[in-house]
Amino acid sequence: FFSHVMSVVPIDVKALPKKLFINNKWVDAKSGRTYPNVNPANEEVICEVAEAGAEDVDTAVQAAHDAFYGGEWSKAGPYNRSKMLWKLADLIEAKKDYFASLESLDNGKPYAESSGGDLPLVIQCFRYYAGIADKLMGHTFEVGGPLVDDSITAYTLHEPVGVVGQIIPWNFPLLMVAWKLGPALAVGCSVVLKLAEQTPLTGLVLADLLVEAGFPPGAVNILSGWGDKTTDGQLGPGLALVRHPKINKIAFTGSSAVGRLIWKECGDSFKRCTLELGGKSPNIILPDADLDAAVSGALVSQFFNQGQVCCAGSRTFVHEEIYDEYLKKLVEATKKDRKIGDPLAAGTNQGPQVSKEQFDTVMGYINKGKKEGATCLYGGDREGSKGYFVQPTIFTDVKDNMTIWNEEIFGPVMSVQKFTDIDDVIARANNTPYGLAAAVWTKDLGTARYVEKRLRAGTVWINCFNVFDTAMTFGGYGASGIGRELGQYAINSYTEVKQVCCKSEPLYKKSKTN
Repeated sequence: FFSHVMSVVPIDVKALPKKLFINNKWVDAKSGRTYPNVNPANEEVICEVAEAGAEDVDTAVQAAHDAFYGGEWSKAGPYNRSKMLWKLADLIEAKKDYFASLESLDNGKPYAESSGGDLPLVIQCFRYYAGIADKLMGHTFEVGGPLVDDSITAYTLHEPVGVVGQIIPWNFPLLMVAWKLGPALAVGCSVVLKLAEQTPLTGLVLADLLVEAGFPPGAVNILSGWGDKTTDGQLGPGLALVRHPKINKIAFTGSSAVGRLIWKECGDSFKRCTLELGGKSPNIILPDADLDAAVSGALVSQFFNQGQVCCAGSRTFVHEEIYDEYLKKLVEATKKDRKIGDPLAAGTNQGPQVSKEQFDTVMGYINKGKKEGATCLYGGDREGSKGYFVQPTIFTDVKDNMTIWNEEIFGPVMSVQKFTDIDDVIARANNTPYGLAAAVWTKDLGTARYVEKRLRAGTVWINCFNVFDTAMTFGGYGASGIGRELGQYAINSYTEVKQVCCKSEPLYKKSKTN
């Protein structure tokens, strides 16, 4: 899937930043607490990282507030914001091998994916929004209603929403930083960014590059730590950020369950809110599909990033005419393709789950699938005895009421069902509270369009899966979220629209003639 391979860089753990980044300075958590950051491939501690609390959130939000309301960042202007974002992309590109190596160490994803997928998209994202920063525009329009005359000029301005709290997940750590920071900084918002507690390292390393790129104090503040509660049971930085009265908007990527709680909190305080949440994406294989391409696409759809992808194609529908042949090819391809092991080793394309908690969750779903009567056609067990490795797993004979068919697993677990009628499979594909993504495989473009128009999903891939580009917007229907990431649409999430109505009489008036 990824052909671009770079060289692994040894990581000097002692040199890694481990503190909180507030107002362009490295500071300890006010509580003095740290927590262990664990390598999921060997279950060993990489380092101790500062654990932020509510008091640290207060300090970071105040820094962002001061930067937005009168600080140097508020005077940067679109041209300078564009220059800073472009320089940041250049700085990341210069250290791309290092970032890819660190991401694989911290998250467990294969190095080929970090280097060939995540890092190119991170760099593209910052450059894309660097290009947008000085091209924001409103509208000027003619008005001519019964209450106005030609002395009235009307126009709109798109202004930054203010101080933004951003909370990112652990499955694509640095890429999610880029998805969040890119549009927010392009329009001039200031940011307090809460990293995922499991994978803070690349986000912390990025902080020094923000300073080098010219971002002034308070423009971006980066915290590591937990979500709703700290390790000693106090209010956690995630929830403290959501509840903070000086935060104007929350942007969250994570589970639908947490997203629902954040949505309620933001509603109570009238905060703007965008949520990119979970999914249970259908992957529909029609009888005329190129089977080899569809099988290859299925591996990408479900086993890429250890299945820890919100849009994973975890519900595969295969037409009865090709069902047996498809399953045979799918199992053969899985055996041949999947190489489980050290994420920093050559040839590995499946690493460990990100944490013991996630490993236990995935194994729990696999065991529940077996208990409820599904047939485990392939995999279904732990791989090895050390590290959080799970075998790529394929279930058949899966019923609509089974847990593995309905709940987001976030692991390398694929369920396959048979179908006969195209309208029936569309209805079954839509029979879920989620609506993040979907795919259809067919050689008939007319049929593909017929299916695409009827699928309730924010992204529909035709004869492909997991194709991403910063220009392509991303987000979902229903329980998969509110708002959109990426592309031009993301800009709307970080701006307020101001209507201006100006009455202007000419200073010079033609004198009357005799």
